[in-house]
Amino acid sequence: MSFPFVKSLVTLAAAATLAMQPALAADKVKVGFVSTLSGPSAALGVDIRDAFMLAVKLNGGKLGGLPADVSISDDQFKPDVGKQLFERYVKRDKVDFLTGVVFSNIMLAGLPEAVESKTIYLSPNAAPSPIAGAQCTPYFFAVSWPNDAYHEAAGQHATNQKVKSAYLLAPNYQAGKDSLAGFKRFFKGNVTGEVYTKLGQLDYSAELAEIRAAKPEVVYTFLPGGMGINFIKQFMAAGLNKDIRLIQPGFGADQDVIRAVGNDMLGIFDTAHWGLDLPNEANKKFVAEFEKEYKRLPTLYAAQGYDTALLIDAAVRAANGKIEDKEAMIKTLKTVKFNSVRGDFRFNTNQYPIQNYYLREVQKDAQGRLVNRIVGQPVMTNHGDAYVKDCPMK
Repeated sequence: MSFPFVKSLVTLAAAATLAMQPALAADKVKVGFVSTLSGPSAALGVDIRDAFMLAVKLNGGKLGGLPADVSISDDQFKPDVGKQLFERYVKRDKVDFLTGVVFSNIMLAGLPEAVESKTIYLSPNAAPSPIAGAQCTPYFFAVSWPNDAYHEAAGQHATNQKVKSAYLLAPNYQAGKDSLAGFKRFFKGNVTGEVYTKLGQLDYSAELAEIRAAKPEVVYTFLPGGMGINFIKQFMAAGLNKDIRLIQPGFGADQDVIRAVGNDMLGIFDTAHWGLDLPNEANKKFVAEFEKEYKRLPTLYAAQGYDTALLIDAAVRAANGKIEDKEAMIKTLKTVKFNSVRGDFRFNTNQYPIQNYYLREVQKDAQGRLVNRIVGQPVMTNHGDAYVKDCPMK
């Protein structure tokens, strides 16, 4: 004799019981890593990848005590490729976290795929202003620095030095626009030129001629990767450094640029949130282990990749491996403490960092190597961003 009504009640009761049970811990952490690993700007993505994987290796192949399954793909410096890779990782591979992207235009192309699928993206570099403000989302964390911040610190430094005139140069995309907006926000002098070039441009002869004619006191550029390397080489070859000072964002005078340009980098100042010589124990370990593993000094890109892995590790551990509950994981990521290589680190309400920014100078170390050294006190202390007021998250 059949009792369908009773069976239905039993089924409903069983479902309710299952729903009330706490989430089970995952058996591994799946990470989709998308970055620029080929072409003129490949060094940036390679440093992020190498440092991220170094952190995993030092953790015994685990994140938060769980085996780490990290899938790595090259976005080829193409937004459409980046978008396809994000879609593959969230829909086919069902990763727990996404990370890796260097450039804002690629990240902005792929991020909707992450948000739609409620997959958390932790950015080891790209942190554009729209996502800091009105378009902020709980599924995006900037583990690097807001797109404007290095440039705000550079503008503040130029103001501190009583610089009267500056010529500004950046590629024509979101991060380029953010960069020069940031510099101007804190620079009190006169901007004698503001030029946006093609993204990926490597020949700056026309721009250098304009700079020579404008005769600014300083030139400030946002030109990551091969763009910046070529610009500095051409700036020096043209002899403009004899009369015009060059100020750079941290990545514009970092170890990858130093390796490519050489002694012409000596004495160049830049602004960054991290340096090889920050004295905390986590940073000392990171620099030593990175150089041991890869036979080169790390860049700030590497520092950000390493910190991203450390943040995931700390959050998964704090959640006892229960990473399926995305809302709980977001809350954990917002507040969890980890031993950042930059020292003190905390998220603002828009999930962008609040941190210090330093002035660095390219000097020679005890071994005769060209390296960045932090000069004096921070240019900015516990600095957030200009867009947090527009973010509805609290």
